[in-house]
This record gives sequence, structure tokens and C-alpha cells, in this order.
Amino acid sequence: MVQPRISFFLITCTALLMLSMQGLAQSSTPFIKLVQPSKTSNQVNSGTQFIAGSTCISCKLTVNGDTVKVYSSGGFAYALNLRVDADTSFLLVASSDGNKPVSKTIQFRYTKPAPELPVTGFAIALIETLPEGDLVVKPGDQIRLRVKATPGATVTALKDTRLFEMPAAATGGIPGIYQGTYTVQPSDSFMSAKLPVTLESGNGQRITKESKYRVSVLSSLASDVAITTGRLAYLEYGLGEDRLGGAKIGYLDSLVQLQVIGKTGNNYKIQLAPDRIAYIPDNQVTLMPKGSFAPASLTGSIGLYGDEKYDYVSLQLATRLPYQSFQELDPSRLVIDVFGATNNTNWISQLQTAKEIRQVDYEQLADGIFRIKIGLKHAQHWGHSIYYKGNNLVIRVKQQPKDLSLQNLTIAIDAGHGGSNTGAGGPTGSSEKQLALDVSLKLQRALLARGAKVLMTRTTEAFVDNKERILKYRDNQPDLLVSIHLNSSGNPIKSAGTSTHYRYIGNRSLSVSVNNRMQELGLPQYGVIGSFNFMLNSPTEYPNVLVETLFVSNPAEEDMMLRDSFRQAMADKILQGIIDFLQQAR
Repeated sequence: MVQPRISFFLITCTALLMLSMQGLAQSSTPFIKLVQPSKTSNQVNSGTQFIAGSTCISCKLTVNGDTVKVYSSGGFAYALNLRVDADTSFLLVASSDGNKPVSKTIQFRYTKPAPELPVTGFAIALIETLPEGDLVVKPGDQIRLRVKATPGATVTALKDTRLFEMPAAATGGIPGIYQGTYTVQPSDSFMSAKLPVTLESGNGQRITKESKYRVSVLSSLASDVAITTGRLAYLEYGLGEDRLGGAKIGYLDSLVQLQVIGKTGNNYKIQLAPDRIAYIPDNQVTLMPKGSFAPASLTGSIGLYGDEKYDYVSLQLATRLPYQSFQELDPSRLVIDVFGATNNTNWISQLQTAKEIRQVDYEQLADGIFRIKIGLKHAQHWGHSIYYKGNNLVIRVKQQPKDLSLQNLTIAIDAGHGGSNTGAGGPTGSSEKQLALDVSLKLQRALLARGAKVLMTRTTEAFVDNKERILKYRDNQPDLLVSIHLNSSGNPIKSAGTSTHYRYIGNRSLSVSVNNRMQELGLPQYGVIGSFNFMLNSPTEYPNVLVETLFVSNPAEEDMMLRDSFRQAMADKILQGIIDFLQQAR
């Protein structure tokens, strides 16, 4: 395959960017550039702190007289142990033969967080409603309340619901914490009201305070059916979140009907089945007219057939119902649960044109949950998608490619971050977006040299939204995807190593194969991370792996990453991991 001319230009530009980041460090003129901390005076609530940054590569660096290792990139990191309630000053001095030394002073004041104290006087200090946020509820729902107020008093919420003072042993030694639960009654009709909480003392004192968030009862006039919009609507298990967002059940096709039974903040509460609930952001659905029937359907016939690239399982339904899919190994199979469906299927038509699916079975797993079980011929999952054709649910299963040689495959490479999304940074000011792009371009060249077709998320310093990335590869259907990133941590000394990440168990083999090869670079083992809730790991249409190459926040690992030869070696190891994966799948 002819190498595109633009690739050499882009690689050259990226290499120049790497050189510019190190240009100051190459000089023998002393300087001190800090990335951690960002201020010279710092109030902190932890005794363990770090100083990290860069100086000239020929410089000797000391912190309060202690010599600090300066890497060949000029990067350094130094750990501090601070004293409580004492101003601690650290003098950094960078010196180089024949040049005037430079210095910088960093100050810290470490103060332990103040312990929580009980309420003094007669007052209500805090009212919490759980789940947190404005609520839309229905009869039978429970609202949990937690109140911090004067100890030894009587606390009631709406309709004289008693809240009980918890023993200090259950509250971290803090008296005056009251808890209770209110069950919404059919007669409740409050509309978007803050909940009143009343505090009474034994001598007749009484005060009332309202909750921060509002609660309303689902109106009998309100729609209780929603319909998904767009191409990336998704269900979540609950209301919890971390930096990766809430734990996702999976994506849904458009126009899927959902039964709404409440709302918390910006999330509708969805009844999937009698014993299954889920949540969906309100910007991913529209409400149907009042009187719309709750989504439910008897199942019709099931058909199995195939073409040159995919096998298909089709299930007749009367309406578009929500669903969830699982990948399983030993034996290799797919499991799809259709919510709101009731078994009325009496046969499965199976055509011999199917090449990857060895059998299809079904069962009524529970009331409102119809399960389809799809057995696969190969151990490796090559991807599946679920969508509706009219009201027929279609599960499209990718057949294992006939030839697993690279020259017959399409590999997608996702260079993490880009443009305004800079990603993490290293002690010398190196940028994750630039380093990830350079490794991605090197991997692209290596794959093209092997004859593979390569799809790239980006080949320039451009911002690409994660949703755009997912839709691009959903439409182009690569045989596998590798997403390349650099890790980072607030601890620039101990946090180190390489890791690979997958979401679904069918992608673990790819993740392990790449991780094994990355270990040959001498990097510490940071792990093969499963069930990783990152958007680029969420597609089921193709095997995928996210590679956290190393910790750019660690000066030793950043030093390696800033070497062009090391980035090339890293790209070569990822390539070899892909080849290993393909050989194992044969």
C-alpha cells in the first residue's frame, strides 16, 4: 500500500513539537519550571505533597539542600512530608557550572480538616434528601431523610414522619444526626415542594426548615412513557457517578419506548421489568402523549440467517422495547435480555446461511424479561450490534474474518484527546495529546507497512468529541480498535507503569495480548483493567482496547516517552500485541 504523503509531514511536525517542549531543558542556563504545585503558597489538608517540574538537563537541583534526581529530559519530582499546623518553606536551587544559579521558594501550610462538630444551640444545620436532587416520585416510593440538628430533640418531616437520632457510634461520634424514611402515599398531591422538617425541644421550642431540593408527585396527567432520541441514548444502572460517569447498562437504538416512573435531578427513572429499574438522562428522550400504552409486547417468530460478513437474529415485536446484551466465554455466546417482552414464540427459523452462530435459544427469564441466547462457533467475539428494523429487533453478529492476516483487516487507531482537550501533562510540560498522536501515527505507519487498512480518529492537533469518535467507527466498522492514551496521577513518584483496559469480557484477549507485549519495554505492571466504563471501550461492534502507555506525570516515564526511539518501540509493541491476538484467534 502506498504511504500517504501527509503522514511524513504530520510526523515531522509532531517531532518538532516534542523538540520544542524540550528546547529549554537542553540549554545549560539554570531555570526552575514547576507544574506541581502551581502556586508558590499553598494551603493543603494532606501531609504528603509533591514538587514536580523541570530544569536544565545539566543542572544540579537541590530542595532544602537535598539533591534531587534530574532526568535527561530535565524533569524531576520530590516528595514532601509536612508538619501539621506549621508553615513549611522549601528552597529549590538549580545550578550549572559557569552559570548563575536560580532559586525558587515554595511554601506549604498543612492543616488537618476540622473535625465535624455537633450542632450547638437550637437549630437545624443540614437537611439531606436521598437520592439527592429534585425528585419526581409516585405512591410507594421512599424518600430517605438525614438531618443534622440539636441533639436530644424531636425531629419530624412531612405528615409527622418521625426521624430518629442515630447512636453516636453509627455517625462517627457526632450526636444529633437524625434519619428516617417517608413512603409516598396515594393521597399525596404536593407539587414541586420543598420538604418541611420540624425540630422540637422538650421545653416547647419549635422551628421548621425546608429541604434544599424539591419533591413532586408524578401527576396523573403527566406522560409516563418516553421515547429515545438520537443514536447514542444509553441506560444507567443507578445514580452514582465517578470521573467516567455513571455505570452504563448499554446503548439503545432510537425510538425505543421506556416506562417513566419518576425523576431524580436530570435523570428519568425507568421501569424495565417488575424487578428492574434503570435511569436515563432527560436530554436523551422525549415524552409521549398522555395515554400512550406502557411499552410491552408478545414475542413473535425468531429467524436466523447470514450474509457474507454478518449473521442476523431477528425477533418480531409489536413495539420497540429496551434491551441489554452480555458477552460470555467458555462457551462463547451472546445473551440479550428484552425488557417488557412476554414469550409467545413457538419456533426459530434457522437458515444455513449463518456462518458464525451455531445455535439460538430463548427463555422467559422473569416476568417482563425475555432472554435470547446465541451460541457462537469461535471463541473470540468479533462484535455485535443491536438495532430495530421497523419493530423487529435485530441482533447482527460479525463473523470471524476468513483471513486474519493484517493485510485483510481494517484497524482503527484512536489518538486520545486533541485540540482543546489537552489531556495530562508531564513535569517538563509535555502534552498527552501530542505524545498520544505521535505514537498513533507511528502505529499507523507500521500497520500500513504490513498491508493493513487503517482508520484514524485524528492525524492532526484537532479536537474530536468522543461521541463523534463512536459514531465514526460504528459507521465504518473496523475489525478492531486501539485507543492510545497516557496516564497521570497526583503522585508523580510511586504511580507508574503500563495498563490496558477493556469493558466487555469478549475484548479481554486483545487487552491481555497488548499488555503482555508492553511489558517487554521494562515498564512496571499497572494491570489489565476490566469493566472499564470509558466511552471508547463501550462499543460492542468490534474488539477494542484502551492503552494507557505509561504515566506521563512520572518524570522517569516521561523521560522515556520524550524519546522518539521509545515511542517507536511502544508502537511496535502494540503492533506485535495485535498480531499475537490475531494468531490466538485463528
